[in-house]
Amino acid sequence: MPENYELKLRSLLRTLFQFDSADLDFGIYRIMNKKRDEIEKFINDDLISAVTSEFSRYEESDQEHLNEQLSGIESEIKKNFGSMIVDGNGKILPLYAQIPLAQEFALKYNEIRFAAKKAELSSQHKTDIYSHIYHFFSRYYDNGDFLSLRRHSQNEKYAIPYNGEEIFFHWANRDQYYIKTGEYFRNYTFEEGNYTINFQLIDAESSINSNKADKRYFVLSTSSENNPSYNCDIKSMTVFFEYRSMNKGEEAKYGTKNTQDTILNTIHSNVLSNIEELGLKTILSKIVNDKTILMKHLLRYTKRNTTDYFIHKDLQGFLKKELDFYIKNEILNIDNLGTESEISVEQYITQIKVIKAVCLKVIDFLAQIEQFQKKLFEKKKFVLTCEYCLTIDKVSDSLYPEILKNREQLEEWKRLYYTETNTQSKLHDFELQNIDLKENPYLVLDTKFFDQSFKDRLLATFEDIDEVISGTLIKSENWQALNLLLNTYAAQIKCIYIDPPYNTGNDDFLYKDNYQHSSWLSMMHDRLDIAKQLMSEDSSIYTSIDEGEQASTRMLQEAIFGYTNFVANIIWQKKYAPQNDAKWFSDNHDFIVCFSKNKNIWRPNQLERTEEQNNRYQNPDNDPRGPWMSDNLTVKTYSVEYNYPITSPSGRVIEPPESRCWFTTKQKMMELVQDNRIWFGSEGKNVPRLKRFLSEVKNGITPVTIWTYNEVGHNQEGKQELKSMLYAGEEVFGTPKVVRLLNRIISIGANSNSLILDFFAGSGTTAHAVLNLNKNDGGNRKYILIEMGEYFDTIMKPRIQKVMFSDSWKDGRPQSKDGISHMFKYQSLEQYEDTLNNIEFAQSGSVQRTLLDMDGYFLRYMLDFETMDSPCRLNVEKITKPFSYTLKITERQEIKEKNVDLVETFNYLLGLHVMKVRIFTNNDVYYKVVIGTKNSEKIAIIWRDSEGIDLKVDKEFIEETLLKEFKPSKTYINSDFYVKDACPIEPEFKRLMGA
Repeated sequence: MPENYELKLRSLLRTLFQFDSADLDFGIYRIMNKKRDEIEKFINDDLISAVTSEFSRYEESDQEHLNEQLSGIESEIKKNFGSMIVDGNGKILPLYAQIPLAQEFALKYNEIRFAAKKAELSSQHKTDIYSHIYHFFSRYYDNGDFLSLRRHSQNEKYAIPYNGEEIFFHWANRDQYYIKTGEYFRNYTFEEGNYTINFQLIDAESSINSNKADKRYFVLSTSSENNPSYNCDIKSMTVFFEYRSMNKGEEAKYGTKNTQDTILNTIHSNVLSNIEELGLKTILSKIVNDKTILMKHLLRYTKRNTTDYFIHKDLQGFLKKELDFYIKNEILNIDNLGTESEISVEQYITQIKVIKAVCLKVIDFLAQIEQFQKKLFEKKKFVLTCEYCLTIDKVSDSLYPEILKNREQLEEWKRLYYTETNTQSKLHDFELQNIDLKENPYLVLDTKFFDQSFKDRLLATFEDIDEVISGTLIKSENWQALNLLLNTYAAQIKCIYIDPPYNTGNDDFLYKDNYQHSSWLSMMHDRLDIAKQLMSEDSSIYTSIDEGEQASTRMLQEAIFGYTNFVANIIWQKKYAPQNDAKWFSDNHDFIVCFSKNKNIWRPNQLERTEEQNNRYQNPDNDPRGPWMSDNLTVKTYSVEYNYPITSPSGRVIEPPESRCWFTTKQKMMELVQDNRIWFGSEGKNVPRLKRFLSEVKNGITPVTIWTYNEVGHNQEGKQELKSMLYAGEEVFGTPKVVRLLNRIISIGANSNSLILDFFAGSGTTAHAVLNLNKNDGGNRKYILIEMGEYFDTIMKPRIQKVMFSDSWKDGRPQSKDGISHMFKYQSLEQYEDTLNNIEFAQSGSVQRTLLDMDGYFLRYMLDFETMDSPCRLNVEKITKPFSYTLKITERQEIKEKNVDLVETFNYLLGLHVMKVRIFTNNDVYYKVVIGTKNSEKIAIIWRDSEGIDLKVDKEFIEETLLKEFKPSKTYINSDFYVKDACPIEPEFKRLMGA
């Protein structure tokens, strides 16, 4: 019955529009829930009306056309024969049976009548149409994502959009943004009443060695004795989870349908039954909107981590192409043409018109939602916080008294640098605040401990602040950070090193079930694509990877950088001993895949010669040209001209070995002998060898592609380096890379004043190496590090602060005060999740037209225009008070209002090189002026609270004081102003942000 497929289609559409997530209040679900009524109306009313309308429209259109043809043939028959020549059943009357013209007219008449009858859509036709629409859309949705689902059938169900390239690298999610982050995966914390509840993942199992890509689920961990674990002193409960596939016993217990929900019900019961603290149990058992608080968070935790991995870059184009392929392959089935199974195309033409018309309406609806998500994802994100760390030698001594009174700063110095060893016991006297700052120039001041007034005065002491800042640390998902950096650093990065997750299934990379490798490739593709735009023409990029994704990494980078820009696949010996418990081979090396932006321009720097290498040169004959080493004179490439005897000083006649010859002509060889460049041994009778003088070799040596641990270190060395800076008991970050390894990469890929980027920064080894190199050779290399893990604050930033203070550490204690003068800024950015949580819908008024009447405009209106004044899209009205602009940011599952740094954000959007930041006050109005350059143009940006401001007084102060002092060629001002020739900040801000 048609109703059955109609109901199935409605049910599918409810899934596509994520109606099963009505109780979730984060991410895109918040937006979908806000507009659920409109979407419900589309599914239940508009869409079905559209199907019916399309049925009728095409029936009427075809019938009308065929009826016109029937009328025309009837007129022709009557004109030629005076009456109809066929009976009511379409048979030719006997009177006309022998007349050829009558037979011809009768045949045409019956063909048109038959076509008209077929054009009437039967119930079966309508069922087929609903069936096709249902089966088409069922191929492309899986837990929040639109992708081509694996289908096992005799005929291929999809077509790769190949366009004649010589080599085409394709994967399942090639045209999608990977948006997942590990922020919420392992640890999820929320507070209820006076209690803190933690969900902690302690084991993430890989399914890479399974016979099939098993679906994974969140289950209670059985490896902990107490699960949940409760600490009564701090009123904190921790529930331990594993994320893995089911064993056979669990499959039998939980079934194969709605498995995670069934598991959650069991978890819910087990956790509540094991809580002994009555108050906590009561709170978590409280029912809100038909669910307990505990179940609400269990659902939120699992849903957040198992859905919404991708945003399609062009969902409409993708589904339209797939629809065309589906129609040709599944409805028309062109493979049957010319066979016994061939069916007349005309038989299905009306069905196809209906199917295509209805599917396009659904596609347009889905695409508008996906396009809105894409816009929010691509929008350049706000800088939330911006702080600075700098050595005391860079701070004006006029600020010293204030610094020494700041208890928080002193406590951090004590925590980072205090030592109790005999030799360093009087390094600082923190308790008495008796620190001679001039004697400790490499103590690192952190502006987060100081108020805005102090920061203003500190920054005002610099004449070119971006030149002084040698490092930038950004806490953010790396695609968002790279996207924000683009306007400022395009074509400026000289060297990139990244150590991405190796995608083993046991690391921190989150992948969609059945899409482990394509998830990873999508993640890497978009980040490398932006990275390429940041690279200068003479730059190179180095990617650490293991055997598992090495081949994919190279193919992916060939697709982005071009296969001609592949440089080398370097082998790094990461272990110094075999792993005897290895199942197959002991994995003793990793790869470092090197590509250049433009191989025709880029050349690797020569490596510095070592003392050991120089010692290989001796001077046994006291040659005045200095030390030398001997080299073979013969070559494999045989030439008669180069085959001749040589007579040694002792009279011995020496021929080249069989099948070989000398490397040059006899005449040239005699010239070399005369110049004392041929060595015959101390007694003058040995086989001749060429003398190569140390004074004549290159200053450096060409890098090779095998790097041993003796040269560049191994994994354990990397751990020990980091461990030396940590106190006993502090956890070492995973597998930190070795400083010596990064020293080599940066030495090869960067010059002494280059900018180096690492957007999988981890523990901060790249910055450590840059500081070491700068200290050793007096260079001015700069770095940008991007990381979003919690170790940003606990390991990476403190590590850099410690390296700035001392170059020698043991057990978390400095062994000297021999540091380096340095300044870096560190920032946190708004994230995609924050953007979604800050979408606000304005009242839309009464829009009476339906989605179909408006042909999709209503949906565009409700998603775009109704949200255009959301704070995450820049609410222009709120920029009257730019220093108190806020966003709702989620911390520990609680949404808190956090200030946004509009000043720093706009600097990035403009691509400004910031020179000066100055503060002024006029009539109690606070002015912040940023002076910088872009493309040799001097720009002033003036920010002030304009609420209630006297614009005439404001104009006079800006023109007569600020602009006269700084003399910019272009000026931006926020909010209203009367200043002549100035530009408003807001439209430029919104345009550049893509909001």
